Amino acid sequence: MKIAIVILNWNGKKYLEQFLPFVLKYNSADAEIIIADNASTDNSIEFLHTNYPQLKIIRNEKNDGFAKGYNDALAVIASEAKQSYEYYILLNSDIEVSENWINPLISVMDKDATIAAVQPKIKSFYHRNYFEHAGAAGGFIDKYGFVFCRGRIFNTVEEDRGQYDDAKEIFWATGACLFIRADAFHKAGGFDEDFFAHMEEIDLCWRLKNMNYKIMYSPNSTVYHIGGGTLQYSSPIKTYLNFRNNLYLLYKNLPSESLFKIFFIRLILDGIAAIKFIFERNHQHFPAVIKAHFRFYKNFKMISKKRKALNNQRKHEDIFDGSIIAEYFLKGKKYFSEIK
Repeated sequence: MKIAIVILNWNGKKYLEQFLPFVLKYNSADAEIIIADNASTDNSIEFLHTNYPQLKIIRNEKNDGFAKGYNDALAVIASEAKQSYEYYILLNSDIEVSENWINPLISVMDKDATIAAVQPKIKSFYHRNYFEHAGAAGGFIDKYGFVFCRGRIFNTVEEDRGQYDDAKEIFWATGACLFIRADAFHKAGGFDEDFFAHMEEIDLCWRLKNMNYKIMYSPNSTVYHIGGGTLQYSSPIKTYLNFRNNLYLLYKNLPSESLFKIFFIRLILDGIAAIKFIFERNHQHFPAVIKAHFRFYKNFKMISKKRKALNNQRKHEDIFDGSIIAEYFLKGKKYFSEIK
């Protein structure tokens, strides 16, 4: 088969029950559905064996997170496949797919070998006229490492009125529903497992762009995402991972000429964010930011080795050469269309 749809599951039996039927109903003849399980303890495996015995299951020995979970599963898939898959579709278990969600995006990559990855339109499962936080209509990043999307900046999520119904090159594609060229994934080294979860897809897309690949968004496919199915958006653990991984992301990938200036400013901005959590009475999030920084400093030597190994950091025109924080909080620009 041409495509492997790989769903990473960790204690997501309720989502498999709810959403796997849609994946099967709207599957492509060229695609095989594979469940990669991160040592679930909620009877997910028993449910799959009983209700979907035809599906291939890869069982990881323990839950080492999104990044390693997918790396291990895709390594097994690549080694065991009788015929190499051309594309992987990495699909969160808490996503409802819709009719004809596969072919339009595969067609985009079939027509252009320089496209490594593409994402569909990501909309909210509960508020179906609105975009969803994780990906929306394609991801971007500002020069200080703060990420945003067409359709979502910080906590402002836009209603889908067709304003992003144009195919567009983007900086990063969401890992919630990621169509990616199999050889490009492996050539880039897959996800960075030290990220564990969160922003590993941004790091991968950044490395792919440094390899002269393009990342795309297509409006011709729509999926509906619950979001926070494994880890709630309000969790201090998520705050810790986002702040720590953002430091990893910047230090690994920023070009040398701007690295230390940008990093110094970013440290100040993180300090302001930590203080803001105190004033907002989000007391659990303040230590999460502090812990993220200490973890980065502890792992500085390791991250430095990774940066040196990449040796191809460059400036990209689609990195927003400004501060999305200033645009959003100081200038009051809440929508992507207002950002120039």
